[in-house]
Amino acid sequence: MELEGRSAGGVAGGPAAGPGRSPGESALLDGWLQRGVGRGAGGGEAGAYQTPVRLDPESGPEYEALPAGATVTTHMVAGAVAGILEHCVMYPIDCVKTRMQSLQPDPAARYRNVLEALWRIIRTEGLWRPMRGLNVTATGAGPAHALYFACYEKLKKTLSDVIHPGGNSHIANGIEPPRAGPHFPNSLGLAAVSASQPRMVWSGSLGLGAAGCVATLLHDAAMNPAEVVKQRMQMYNSPYHRVTDCVRAVWQNEGAGAFYRSYTTQLTMNVPFQAIHFMTYEFLQEHFNPQRRYNPSSHVLCGACAGAVAAAATTPLDVCKTLLNTQESLALSSNITGHITGMANAFRTVYQVGGVTAYFRGVQARVIYQIPSTAIAWSVYEFFKYLITKRQEEWRAGK
Repeated sequence: MELEGRSAGGVAGGPAAGPGRSPGESALLDGWLQRGVGRGAGGGEAGAYQTPVRLDPESGPEYEALPAGATVTTHMVAGAVAGILEHCVMYPIDCVKTRMQSLQPDPAARYRNVLEALWRIIRTEGLWRPMRGLNVTATGAGPAHALYFACYEKLKKTLSDVIHPGGNSHIANGIEPPRAGPHFPNSLGLAAVSASQPRMVWSGSLGLGAAGCVATLLHDAAMNPAEVVKQRMQMYNSPYHRVTDCVRAVWQNEGAGAFYRSYTTQLTMNVPFQAIHFMTYEFLQEHFNPQRRYNPSSHVLCGACAGAVAAAATTPLDVCKTLLNTQESLALSSNITGHITGMANAFRTVYQVGGVTAYFRGVQARVIYQIPSTAIAWSVYEFFKYLITKRQEEWRAGK
């Protein structure tokens, strides 16, 4: 998410330490310049480059761009913790969402709103009923999010180098870069002195574009079996009280393919979800946190709003995914094949049973679930990046 001011020319050499600049700051700035700050595609004359001005020497290194020495484990640990917390904290609301998406629920499982549903589930089925299936969700969420963030960070760098050698491409990130200007500092606190620098390019935005889409393939491959088991255990009058019972029954009665029956629908939902989610997040960050400093309140606010918009827009696909995962008995009775398979079949069945409005069943619960869950995920992931970056910089300074 750091912003890099690029001129038409190249850089002949890094800046030497001077008045008001410590040797450490000069070394940090030299490193950034060597990685392409102010370097044009053609590597033009040194005179075409305008020396940046340090706006905030106390701001420190940009935490959102993890240091070059950061390992894959760094991304995997941060992503895994964020994913587990995101799913576990909001799990009761997820249970309500699954039930509200039922096409023809039992009369005892018809709910007017999320709070009423949660209260009735606890009162009639027990305090821990909304938490059934939490263990398999946490088991799936850890590896799924670890794979997602590690794959994303790697592919983001690789695709940026391929599309825009020596720099970063907004095609890989998915957002048109903003105009450069003295009031829009980049991650080093630098502003262009010359108006000849036409654009500034994002080179650390999270999960945008092609990298996020490819990472979603791995995330969903790891998470889909857990989703199937979880949603079957969440349904009203579910016969499954333990994860192993559900896994065994699905395997014996429907085969291994049942665990991936909704995979294509999940992908079809998550690719636009991630695109809307991360582009909305980046758009809001430009307004609330343009200098991309560690600002927990902005991460919470932007993450929550981005999650809500993406959740509402993709609810019809989520309803179809729930139907494919749970294989509701009423829907099955209207299907001549005995099992609902494929996104087209699911869309047709939803319409036959409930009409157009059925595509938006549970939208309230889905949005309510997504607001805090995405806020939690962004806050935890950004905190881990900040903490890891700070520790690595302290370790390097002490060498």
